[in-house]
Amino acid sequence: MAAPMSNVDEIRDRVILGEFGVKNVHTTDYPGNYPGYDDTWDMEKFKRNFKIDIVHADENTLEFDMIGIDAAIANAFRRILLAEVPTMAIEKVFIYNNTSIIQDEILSHRLGLVPIKADPRLFEYINSEDQEGTEIDTIQLQLKVKCTRNPRAPKDSSDPKELYLNHMVYSGDIKWLPIGNQADVFADAKIGPVHEDILLAQLRPGQELDIVMHCVKGIGKDHAKFSPVATASYRLLPEITLLQTIEGEQAERLKRCFSPGVIEIQNVNGKKVAKVVNSRLDTCSREVLRHDDLKNLVKLGRVRDHFIFSVESTGILPPDVLVTEAINVLISKCQKFLTELDAAEMD
Repeated sequence: MAAPMSNVDEIRDRVILGEFGVKNVHTTDYPGNYPGYDDTWDMEKFKRNFKIDIVHADENTLEFDMIGIDAAIANAFRRILLAEVPTMAIEKVFIYNNTSIIQDEILSHRLGLVPIKADPRLFEYINSEDQEGTEIDTIQLQLKVKCTRNPRAPKDSSDPKELYLNHMVYSGDIKWLPIGNQADVFADAKIGPVHEDILLAQLRPGQELDIVMHCVKGIGKDHAKFSPVATASYRLLPEITLLQTIEGEQAERLKRCFSPGVIEIQNVNGKKVAKVVNSRLDTCSREVLRHDDLKNLVKLGRVRDHFIFSVESTGILPPDVLVTEAINVLISKCQKFLTELDAAEMD
C-alpha cells in the first residue's frame, strides 16, 4: 500500500474518482493559493520535473507519457496535432467523364478524404489567386478507369469478379502526374494514396471514370481531410490505492472489477492477497464502487500532471514526425504571442 498523501497535496496533485462524482478536477496550484507552497513559475524547476517517455512506437502509432505539465498545454498540443499540422490533400477535382452511378459531388468528396502520401514540408501553401497551381504548391493526380467484360469468364459464372474487368475502382488506381520538374525533385518519393485498397466506386461494362485531381497544402482547421492523424488523445495516469489488505474471495472480486493486468492475486503466507501491479491499464470504470464491501477499501485517482498520449497517424507522415511538427507549431505560436506583447508595449 502506498504512503498516504496529505489532504493539500491530494487536492493539488490528484483527481479523485468518487462514487457520485469526480473531485479536484481544476488546477489550483497557482501562486499564493496555498500557504507554505511556492508555486511561482520557475524555469529550472520546470526542467527538472518535465519529461517525455516513449512507451510504444511503430510505423503508424505512438504512445508516450508527458509528465510535469499543465492540462492546458497538453490540450493545446492535442488540438495542434488534430488541426494545425499541415498535410497534402485533394482540393480540386476535374471530372471529364463519370458514367458510374455515383454522383459527381459524392465521388469528389470520397476522393478528397483519401490520404495522400506526400511530405507537406516540401511544398508551399497555394496562392488563393492562383487557379492553375505550380510544381511548388500542387500535386496532380489522375484516375482513369473503364470497365469491360471479361472475354475469358466462365459462361455459367455470376460472380462480378469473373465477369468484369476493372469493375472495382480502388485508390490504388490513382496515378501521379508530375508537374514541371517534380519528376526529378521527387524521384525517390512514391507520391500517391497512402492505402491502395480504399474502394472508391463500382462500375459495370461501358461505365468509366476520367478524373484529374489537384492536391494542395492545408490544415485540419480548414477541413478534416487535411488532418494528419486518425486520432490524437490523452488520458491521465490512473492511480489505485488499496487502503487495507484485501484477501480471499474479496481479492478475487476486486480483480474482476478492473481491467486485465491491473490487479493480481499473490500468495502471501498461504492466503490470496490482492496487489496493484499495473494501474496504467485501468480504464477507470469505477466498477469497484458498486460493491458495498469493497468501495471503502480502495481509493481511485488520477495523477494530474501525468498525461498518456496516443497518436495514430493516417500514414502521411510517421507519428514521431507529427509530434515534432506539432511542437514546432506550438513554438511558433508562443513566439508570435511574445512578438505581439512587445509590439503592444512599444505602442
